[in-house]
Amino acid sequence: MNLYGSIKAAITQQDIPAGSTLPPTRILADYLGISRSTVIKAYELLTLEGYVHAKSGSGYRIKEFESVKTVHSEQHLSLAYPKISRIGRSFLKNVVLINSTSDKSIAFRPGLPPLDIFPVNQWKNLTNLYWRHINSSALSYSPSSGIDPLKKSIAAYLNISRNLKCDYRQIIIVSGSLQSLFLIGSVLLDQRDVVVMENPTFPNVHSIFKSLKANIRSVGIDSQGLQVDALTDKLHGKAKLIHTTPSIHYPTRVRMSLERRLALLNWSSKHSSLIIENDYEHEISNWHHHIPSIFSLDTEGRTIYMGTFNRLLHPSIRLGYMVVPFYLLDAVEALQQHSHRFVSPSTQIVMHQFIEKKYLYNHIKNVVAVSSERKGLFLNTFEELFGNKVSIQTDGADSLYLLANWQDGPDDKKVAAMLEKANIIAHAYSKCFIDQNQQNGLILGYASVRNPVIKQTLPRMARLWQEGVE
Repeated sequence: MNLYGSIKAAITQQDIPAGSTLPPTRILADYLGISRSTVIKAYELLTLEGYVHAKSGSGYRIKEFESVKTVHSEQHLSLAYPKISRIGRSFLKNVVLINSTSDKSIAFRPGLPPLDIFPVNQWKNLTNLYWRHINSSALSYSPSSGIDPLKKSIAAYLNISRNLKCDYRQIIIVSGSLQSLFLIGSVLLDQRDVVVMENPTFPNVHSIFKSLKANIRSVGIDSQGLQVDALTDKLHGKAKLIHTTPSIHYPTRVRMSLERRLALLNWSSKHSSLIIENDYEHEISNWHHHIPSIFSLDTEGRTIYMGTFNRLLHPSIRLGYMVVPFYLLDAVEALQQHSHRFVSPSTQIVMHQFIEKKYLYNHIKNVVAVSSERKGLFLNTFEELFGNKVSIQTDGADSLYLLANWQDGPDDKKVAAMLEKANIIAHAYSKCFIDQNQQNGLILGYASVRNPVIKQTLPRMARLWQEGVE
């Protein structure tokens, strides 16, 4: 087979992956012992037929070949494979509920802290110090629930920052909130077990429990937070779990009152339920206005407390934690041992030192200050551009995102899709509702966006709104 045919066959059979760069023509010619003109001609034919993209200075790159997927799909139809499990199909079905975590654009994606102010050099120095003094024995397996130094640092940190007192052995180190929810749901829930969730709430949390085949029952939010009085014995009384975000209900930014927190604890005690207190932005929402956590008010050990560093430092750190009742520890750690085994010990040690040296506290102060400045600019610019067409909720707990909504207007999913095409990220408010009584709006993250980018991007967003909506 000639060179052109050989390369084409390798591309269509995916022996050469899409995105790969072909060898320079001169090098390939010398290696094969053929003339360079033969190689150039083969490359030009592949480019003409759409297999290869030629770019000056970058060589010849393999393009995505769509028909490869079709060929494989048709081939699979004629073969017999085991059926995907009900749980597998359930997660596959509900993945559409999850807001994307792979968006390349920052403006105005919710869930991001000010990435540009993270003290990279401090983290780098701590990391270098770790590897400089590491012993070979430390390169072996690590405890699934986390290493003691970090767990002790987090216990002390929670005691100081939230007046939350716990035994460090109750702390489980995870890669983030979704893993915490998956672990807790997996060790506690059988199919059709009742889970009570706020409405609206995180779509990703909804996806986890729905995929685990739980019987999800919703309860509304008012100005005081989760409506405990709306919990009824008939609809919610058999709940194993109640998931709540009391420091700042997502995405309405309402803070649950102290009275409601106590009432929820009483309700869970009466119905033998557990509470998941998802404190996803507690450093921000409790910086100026502190209300005791549900965990710290709990006298019966019914609360699972969840926190994450991903929304405070940066998502790529993949580090979170939860504080669980003692009776769940063995089951949770057993599930960890069967799945991800453990979070990287080097990351845990560096995080421990980051807390111990007060770098975390100083960083939080900077996050609060920078976010407040960017929030002011965002709100002023947004109001100038949108006027009364779209309103932003300015009351509620402090946060790293804002909720913009409208009474009568376009479907927010379509608006979010329109903005995404222009590399502007916003999450649709309607995705946060569990029932059919959905509202339209956009959840916008501003904290990670520098002031010049806010000034550049909001006018583009306003133009797109005017062209595509009005």
